[in-house]
Amino acid sequence: MAGMAGSLGTDKGLLKTMAAPAPPLNDREYNVDLLIRICNPVMKQLSEGKLRTAMPTEVAPDYAKPVDKVTYLEAFGRTLAGVTPWLELGPDNTMEGSKRIHLLEITRKAIAMAVDPASPDYMNFTGKFDAQPLVDGAFLAHGLLRAPNELWGQLSAKTRQQIIDGFISLRSIKAFTNNWVLFSAIIEVTLLKFGAAWDRKPVDFAVQKIMEWYKGDSMYGDGAHFHFDYYNSFVIQPMLVDLLKVLAEKGAGSKEQYELALKRMQRYSVILERQISPEGTFPVVGRSMPYRSAAFQALAQVALEDKLPAELSPAQVRCALTAVNKRIFETPGTFDKNGWLQIGFCGHQPEIADVYTSTGSLYLCTTGFLALGLPGTHPFWAAPAQQWTAQKAWGGGKVAKDHAIDY
Repeated sequence: MAGMAGSLGTDKGLLKTMAAPAPPLNDREYNVDLLIRICNPVMKQLSEGKLRTAMPTEVAPDYAKPVDKVTYLEAFGRTLAGVTPWLELGPDNTMEGSKRIHLLEITRKAIAMAVDPASPDYMNFTGKFDAQPLVDGAFLAHGLLRAPNELWGQLSAKTRQQIIDGFISLRSIKAFTNNWVLFSAIIEVTLLKFGAAWDRKPVDFAVQKIMEWYKGDSMYGDGAHFHFDYYNSFVIQPMLVDLLKVLAEKGAGSKEQYELALKRMQRYSVILERQISPEGTFPVVGRSMPYRSAAFQALAQVALEDKLPAELSPAQVRCALTAVNKRIFETPGTFDKNGWLQIGFCGHQPEIADVYTSTGSLYLCTTGFLALGLPGTHPFWAAPAQQWTAQKAWGGGKVAKDHAIDY
């Protein structure tokens, strides 16, 4: 009996060891796995030519677009816009690197499927049915700008030309006189970046109008009027800064204008960080809240460029953005049973959507993950956790005063 008891004790110990929970993921591991969870359904199905048959086409109440003509390019272009900085890190022999290699492989196949007229998932790059393809062709272009080596540089000559053909086709769509002017501009600047013939007229027009619409303290109007929403982060500042950067690099624009736009985005990043509460929430205000974490694209882009202003430590931004992602993406209903995003802000909330929102629209949330394009050894990821501004303020800690800028 004693021997049996000893045996049972050993078995219990073994069971206890086997049942022990895995150690918690660090912030980088958590965000990498979450980004892959979001992106994988889009890229996997598209790489196999099955996106049209597999992707849901949930739409907002009173949706006003031909969903089957626009939602697939929305999902693809927006996913690419956010995942590409991480992909641009390229292959390595780490566990994370093996995940990146896999997603790189299927993303390259997905791009080829999206632009090949013979593909079952060939995307609509025309304005024949709706103007929406201009928007998501622009996000596709922005994504390619963010991965010039691992994506554009690894594509076949045929696929590159098909992308260029798609972008040229989008010139037939006239941009509205608001943030849409940047969509035409970023496409033309992408053509410039990759050595194709480009049209600078819509680029100059976009830069002129956006600068005219500057309202002060880092905020641009969306058109002539100011909108209290997150479009400065969803579209305006990230696209403006990146297109001005390319123009300056190519000798086709002003370095001073780029630096001014960047300084304004740095101030805007401070404002965004201060809006993240101690609990990882932030104000739900304005249009397009189903874009979720894309509200922090501008902050994430400043971090990616390693240009956070002095009052923001990389570690506090990492901790703040990770807290936001946990609040949003761990809420039941955010994903459906097959892993696709559902319409909502925090969970499944179709009523919060605008009339242009469909399943594909939701994937702009990937742009909140741009800082994954920094290597894991960078202080953004490697430095010990730090409290962000609202945690310090509401916890009675030391908090520097805030102030507006006058440029």
